[in-house]
Amino acid sequence: MKTIEGFKLRKLGNEYILVGESMALINFNKMITLNETAAFLWKEAEKGSFDAASLCKALCDEYDVAPEKAMTDVVATIDSWKEAGVIE
Repeated sequence: MKTIEGFKLRKLGNEYILVGESMALINFNKMITLNETAAFLWKEAEKGSFDAASLCKALCDEYDVAPEKAMTDVVATIDSWKEAGVIE
């Protein structure tokens, strides 16, 4: 999987939002809010191709979290990104 080009992560107060900034995304009428952990995962995903396993490893390396819990959270996050149309 990979992120769709043109979405930028912005910090707004204590939350993060994904904003469509390219002309191709001009009709994107959703605001995607992310907590700190999801924002970390997005930054990892932006580095290139990713899958649940690679994001899970990054999450476990960064935070003190059990791999099973991390995988559950990563899969839920990826599912929400798919639904929102910000990854392919």
